[in-house]
Amino acid sequence: MDKKIEPSCPIPITDYPHILLAHGGGGKLMHQLLEKIILPSFDNPALNSRHDGAVLKMGQVRIAFTTDSYVVQPLFFPGGDIGSLAINGTVNDLAMCGAGPLYLSAGFILEEGFPMETLWRVVQSMKKAAQDAGVSLVTGDTKVVDRGKGDQIFINTAGIGLIKHDLNISPASVVPGDAIILSGDIGRHGMAIMSARENIGFESAIESDCAPLHEMVLKLLEEKIKIHCLRDLTRGGLAGGLVEIAETCNCRLEIDESRIKIREEVRSACELLGLDPFYVANEGRFIAFVPEADATRSIDILRQFDNGRESTVIGGVHESDAGLVVLKTIMGVGRIVDMMSGEQLPRIC
Repeated sequence: MDKKIEPSCPIPITDYPHILLAHGGGGKLMHQLLEKIILPSFDNPALNSRHDGAVLKMGQVRIAFTTDSYVVQPLFFPGGDIGSLAINGTVNDLAMCGAGPLYLSAGFILEEGFPMETLWRVVQSMKKAAQDAGVSLVTGDTKVVDRGKGDQIFINTAGIGLIKHDLNISPASVVPGDAIILSGDIGRHGMAIMSARENIGFESAIESDCAPLHEMVLKLLEEKIKIHCLRDLTRGGLAGGLVEIAETCNCRLEIDESRIKIREEVRSACELLGLDPFYVANEGRFIAFVPEADATRSIDILRQFDNGRESTVIGGVHESDAGLVVLKTIMGVGRIVDMMSGEQLPRIC
């Protein structure tokens, strides 16, 4: 019998010889992993939508299904912790599909010797976040690994939400003429993690923006806003989210730097650490692509919420130069926004 020949890895080992030893999680490398390894291996329409979750039809009902893993370090940081992050992050992924979140699962990977009191704090934080978001944690799993084989605690969550509208909210639905709305200031989560991790005493305390976003999205849908796409700005930040969408919809996205809110303490911290706030992770911010005719009304709706008071239109979608994101700088010149080759801050979610 002929020996079965397995296909070779589509990413040459010489390009990334230590890929499994790297921190991973964002930028061009992760983009290539998804495009060249994951998507071709599990090819199907739901996965190929390249969205924050899968939209699935079950009988006459549409649901959203998503999963994510959380490895943030440190576990507790200004404005949140790994527990609230795990709940809110999964709730937000469902919201970005236009779904009302309903049920979550949680899988805990614990390192031997992890303090029971710390686990209790994490679980109680998850409980409160779930109650605040109106979701139920209905199933889960726990595994323990040998001391030194993990890093205290990792959490995987999955979520199911119900879609009650007929819109196809996905990157492929973005069209020329759409307005791009940003729901608030950017960069706080990543800088809150950095300040806690490195024990850096910035002049003004920086707190994560970690928060559930589904009520804002559901209100837009209730008010009949024709949402084309939503994306929460986690790893890769605002820049990463825009580039991914531009490549999927095959359009040119233009944004105006003067319209993008960055708090002064965040800007100063980024300058001190040599970081670009456009690539810094957020956990309570999203972008929405809506028809230009719906933009003003969308802003009015979002500003009804504490977490959306700084919502604004930051740009629009155009036909030319498909797949590009162009930033009009404060100086009035345009520069191309690209995917980062790596990740600015590892272990931020």
